This record gives sequence, structure tokens and C-alpha cells, in this order.
Amino acid sequence: MRKEPNHRLAAVMAEAGASNKGLAKRIREVAQRHGDHLGTTHVAVQRWLDGKGIQRQTAMYVAEALSDKLRRRVTPRDLGFPGAVKVLDNSVSVSYASSLPEVLDALGGLTHQCPEDGRPDGTQLPDADVHSAVLTWLISRPEGVPSDAPATRRVGMRDVAAIRTAVEFFMQLDFRFGGGHAHKAFRHYFREDVLPLLGACYSAKVGAALFRAASEISQLLAWSAYDIGNHALAERYLLSTLRLAQVVGDRTMGARILTNLSHQANYLGKAPRALALARASVEGGKACSTPRAMALFSAHEARALSTARDHKGAARAMNEAERFFERAGNATDPEWLAYMDEAELNGEFCHCFRDLGQGTEAVRFARRAVALTDPKYARSLGFCRMVLAQSQLLDGELEAALTTAGLAVEAGDALQSARFRRYVDDFRREVSAHAPHPVVQRFDERARKAMDGMDGMGGVVGSDDE
Repeated sequence: MRKEPNHRLAAVMAEAGASNKGLAKRIREVAQRHGDHLGTTHVAVQRWLDGKGIQRQTAMYVAEALSDKLRRRVTPRDLGFPGAVKVLDNSVSVSYASSLPEVLDALGGLTHQCPEDGRPDGTQLPDADVHSAVLTWLISRPEGVPSDAPATRRVGMRDVAAIRTAVEFFMQLDFRFGGGHAHKAFRHYFREDVLPLLGACYSAKVGAALFRAASEISQLLAWSAYDIGNHALAERYLLSTLRLAQVVGDRTMGARILTNLSHQANYLGKAPRALALARASVEGGKACSTPRAMALFSAHEARALSTARDHKGAARAMNEAERFFERAGNATDPEWLAYMDEAELNGEFCHCFRDLGQGTEAVRFARRAVALTDPKYARSLGFCRMVLAQSQLLDGELEAALTTAGLAVEAGDALQSARFRRYVDDFRREVSAHAPHPVVQRFDERARKAMDGMDGMGGVVGSDDE
């Protein structure tokens, strides 16, 4: 069958002013930058122009080479290579992107990944990859936005306002219904409406605001993937978002990303890694972050220390978080930090005391967290209720623990969150020591049915028709 010429590739090459030989040379240079060695020549470029096939990785190199040349993001799809979408490979390490086109290309590839296709817990990247990325971020300088991109579309503050409105909407969906409810919509919006703007034309002022807004929604994509249970995908989003925040020197957002990575490592039981990441967030953010942000970062250092059963260190970090929070009203915080209120701080502390085995203190803070949490933060409320139940059980209050857990299960029936299901499963396992009690048996049956109902909800499992 005769192949159709690749008009898209020809058009982008013409826009870039790239000859066959020139593009081949750039492709070889890009490949070498990635530790790969290609023998691409002008003959291969002509074959692609004639419509012949191309290897997926080579298509990525072609896109990166033309992105560098044009100073805007170009994807394999833009070049007429629709089958060349990057596939997430958990066996391949991920480096901290060296350029803006590289990180935009990585993010574009991630938006084609379905979280339900990934393996569950235990798929984190090697420590060396993460620590290398963190060190690079810590010593980095903002490079500034590419305000002279030769693009036809010009971005204005109205476009940025639209993204911020979407961020607020998606955050509320995530808080109220869990990451599984709308991750597909998140990534479709990010891929189709946000990424193209980053490669368009804008002033320095608009560009700075645009990149901050894009980092917020990219962070949401990472968080929802984490909540669903795809830890490899979440981690790759987080590292790419860390690089995105570097463009405009948003150190507070960068520190938040490290806090999220610490949160995830702690959830997976990797306390040393969680502690290193939390301390990096504290050190990386302290020069420019508000007291409220520093309270968040210090609270997660306390979480990691509590998991490690370091009582003295955890008490110190909690005290620091509390002192920062007492000064939180004296500064203007980024909008995304609004959730870090008194309820959230108490929620972090109740987790700490539970993990330290201090049942009475855990119950005290958990009760306060439950009482203060706005119902719109349904997932957080569910977590705090489950920690309260675990803490009551730790304190010998079996019936109170079952009542609390029952409320959490009943109120959390709309949550599409692998993390919430794990909280419930952990409690069921802990309370199984009292299995002979009829009240425990009744709760377990009720919880099992509720969890079965959550597993059967749409939006988490199933095919992706994008």
C-alpha cells in the first residue's frame, strides 16, 4: 500500500527552517544528550517525510530537536507520528529534565497514561533518581519564561484566570470525591488546554503567572494519580512539576512538591526517604515561603519522624509546625494553600501520635480535626475519622472505635480513593484481633460491602477512550 507523505512533519520543518541534513544532526545531538547513539541521516528524514514508519523513541527525539529549534513545545503527534506517544516504563529511570521542551514533552506523554494500568504499591523510582532531582532543584536558578516564542497565539491574563478557575474546580472534585473521580478529565484538560499555552507567545508577566498556574494543575494530576494508587505515575508527574516550577523560580511550589513526595514515601512505609524529602522541602522553601507553608512542610517532617518512631524528633518538628502556624495570619499565602487550616494541622498531628503509639494524644487531636474539618474536604474528614477510630482502638475503646469507623465508611461511600480504602482495610485488620465480638463481625460485614461498592464505581477501572 502506498504511504501518504507526512505533511505535518514537512510543515514543522519548514517553520523551523530545518533541512533534512540539519534535522538529522539535531536528532543525533538530542539522542546523545539522553545517552543514546543514533546514526540518523538525511536519508532517514526523507523516509519519514515520505510517510514511512519511525521508532517511538526516535520520534520523541525528533520532537525534542524541533522543540529546541522553535523554542516551543512540539509533540510526536504534531509531527504526524500518532503512534509514538511515550509509554510509561517503570523499569526506566527518569532524570530531571534539562530543558523546558523536554519537561513539556514528558508531561504530554504522562497525560496519555491511564492510572488504572499501573501496578499498585512498590513501584517508586530508585532513591538515586529522586535524590538527584531534588539536589538539582535545590541548587537551581530560575531560567525565566521563553517570552519570545515565534507562535501565532498570544496568551493573556484571561487565559491564566481560566486555568486558575479550573484548578479550583478540580481541587474541589478531588477533595470531595477522591482522585479516581475525575483524573481523566484533569489530564485531558491539562494536555489539550494548558500545555499548548506554555508553547505559545506571552509577556514575561503573563508567562510567570501562566507557569505558576500550570504547575498547580500538574501537581493536581500527580496527587490524583497517587490517590488512585498508581505511585509510579504520580512520582513522574511530581518530578516533572518540580522542574516546571523551577522555570519561574516558584520555590514554595517546589517545596510543596517535595512535601508531596515525602507524603507518598511515608504512605508506602519508606520513612528514611520520606524524612529526606521532607527536610529538603523545609530547607528549600524557608527562604521565601510563608509561615503557613512552612507549617505544612514541618508537619510532614514530623509525619516522617513519627513513622520512624523518633519521638524526640517528631515532637520538635510538631512544635516547629505549631509555631509557624501561629504566625500564619501575617502573610499573603498562595491560593492553593487555603486548605492548610487548623483542621489540617490537627489532622497531621493525629497521624503523628497514632504512629508513635500515643493513643490518648492521637484521640485528642483526631477529635479536634474531625470537629474542625469542613465537610467539603470529604476525603480528609474520612482519613481523620479512620485515624480517630484507630486511636480509640489503641486506647482500648473498642465500641467507640467501631462507631467512629462506621461513620467514616458510611460518609465515604462516594470516595474513589485507594488511600481511603487502605485506611479502612488497615482498621479492619487491626480490629480483627477482636473478631469473636458480634459487634466486630457486624462492622466487618458492613465495611466489606461498602468497600465492594467503592471498587465497582466507574471512573477508576475500565477502558480509556481518549
